[in-house]
Amino acid sequence: MKKSYLLLAFNLLLFSLNAQVNREQVIRSGPMIGYAEMREVGIWLQLKTSDPVQLVYRETPKSVSEKRTITQIPNPTDFYIVKFTIDSVTPGTAYEYDIIVNDQKVVMPYPTQFSTQIDFAYKTDPPNFRVATGSCSYINEPPFDRKGNAYGGEYFIFETIVKSKPDMMLWLGDNTYLRPADWTSRTGIFERYSHDRALSELQPLLACCPNYAIWDDHDFGPNDANRAYIHKDKTREAFDKFWMNPTSGNSSLAGTTTAFSFGDADFFLLDNRWFRTAEGDDNEHFILGKEQEDWLIEILQLSNAPFKIIAVGGQFLSDAAVYENHAVYKTERERIINRIAEKNIRGVVFLTGDRHHAELSKLTLPNGNTIWDLTTSPLTSGANTRELTEVNTNRVPGTLYQKRNFATLDFSGKRKDRVLTISLWSNRGELIFSETIKEKEVYK
Repeated sequence: MKKSYLLLAFNLLLFSLNAQVNREQVIRSGPMIGYAEMREVGIWLQLKTSDPVQLVYRETPKSVSEKRTITQIPNPTDFYIVKFTIDSVTPGTAYEYDIIVNDQKVVMPYPTQFSTQIDFAYKTDPPNFRVATGSCSYINEPPFDRKGNAYGGEYFIFETIVKSKPDMMLWLGDNTYLRPADWTSRTGIFERYSHDRALSELQPLLACCPNYAIWDDHDFGPNDANRAYIHKDKTREAFDKFWMNPTSGNSSLAGTTTAFSFGDADFFLLDNRWFRTAEGDDNEHFILGKEQEDWLIEILQLSNAPFKIIAVGGQFLSDAAVYENHAVYKTERERIINRIAEKNIRGVVFLTGDRHHAELSKLTLPNGNTIWDLTTSPLTSGANTRELTEVNTNRVPGTLYQKRNFATLDFSGKRKDRVLTISLWSNRGELIFSETIKEKEVYK
């Protein structure tokens, strides 16, 4: 009898260890890799129920030694979102992980892996790496959509991005499109974020590499919304719940501003909505605001990165004062450019979206330094196919593209001889244009 009980207990234990459940039964969206540092990685997940969940992770190739996160209980108030901090990791190491829900392993249709950043400083040459980027992702939901033809489509672009093998994805705003039914309540805002995040074609991209994000008007609030939007505290809460940037604002900046390093590049993610006033071009009107502008200049001065990547929703370098381009806020734009020149800050590249077309802009400053601005838009929203009447004198000839697209930034080369290659791609992966920026030419 005793042996029978022992055998039964063993079989129950074996069953619990091998119990499995399909992803669709328990997960609404994710997992998504958030920030990735040398000794810490963030993993985001949205469940369907309050069943307890944890992650089990191990080095690859598959290691016998496993580590487990603490168990979390998804909260319906937070729309069953959980965030895991993976902190028992070492630099430059690849890991694989399993999701365990209610003591059952979740069977995933694609790999669930992550890597920590390499500790190369003062030791080796920087790693070569690729950043994918894009903006304006509209996911259709007919009961809430505008009339007429579907505004979103060709979601296969996310699969195309995965095939480009990015080491990081940077979302440039309008990553979700709040509708009129969503703007006025926390429920509507969180339901919109949840619906768009759950798109099946999007899931492998969320899982394949770290994802960072800024926002623009459509994930902040109504079209062209500014600081007067009454529910911006709710949309900021949703943004912070659905993304895992390393930080979100600080003691003097209440918005979503943050910064981080990836490889030997520094990234500065700006908030072009929280502080934004109504349109104008004098000192009383601005997009970034004095505190955020001062912070940007100071942190750019601190950066030793050969390339300094500034992400902001609307076009910065285009001198066409139309729509929500920074040129509409002429005084602030000119002051930022002048301060970059005065401080001799080099290797500055803006990444922008919003415009539903793509182009590369380039401005040579009086001191000989150059600033670039890559606009990449849209991912899945409708493209602006009308003939552009605006004049952007800073546009690089041959770079205007008016179909759905994404871009990549490839960082390569030895230390002190780094090269940044900017490429724009169609949603099917066809190369549209490419521009190479060499560190030795930037710092000559």
